[in-house]
Amino acid sequence: MVGAFLPAGPQREDARTTYGAHQARRDTWQRVLTAGGASPTAAAPGYRLPFQVKDAATAAQLAAYLETQLTAAYADLAATTALRERAAAALRESALRAAHWGADLPALPGLAEAV
Repeated sequence: MVGAFLPAGPQREDARTTYGAHQARRDTWQRVLTAGGASPTAAAPGYRLPFQVKDAATAAQLAAYLETQLTAAYADLAATTALRERAAAALRESALRAAHWGADLPALPGLAEAV
């Protein structure tokens, strides 16, 4: 969805590179989980978007949103598993990509802010 609304050029190439990185990370996690005896759940065939994407600006906002959501998932994984180092590396990559797409990240991406 992100790449479909970005103009040809560097932004679209960033989106393609990011998508490839996500596919590689997904495949790695599936291998790790399968090797550990788990049966990973297949990805859903479709998802409801958190907001309408209608142009390059909202496509970049979606990319930032998705990466920010991933930081939370990877932070939880890093806090609770023996795969801490791998999850922390994934968290770092997602935080960097979120910032690249314009996300306003907290000092500790992925962690709930204290209230």
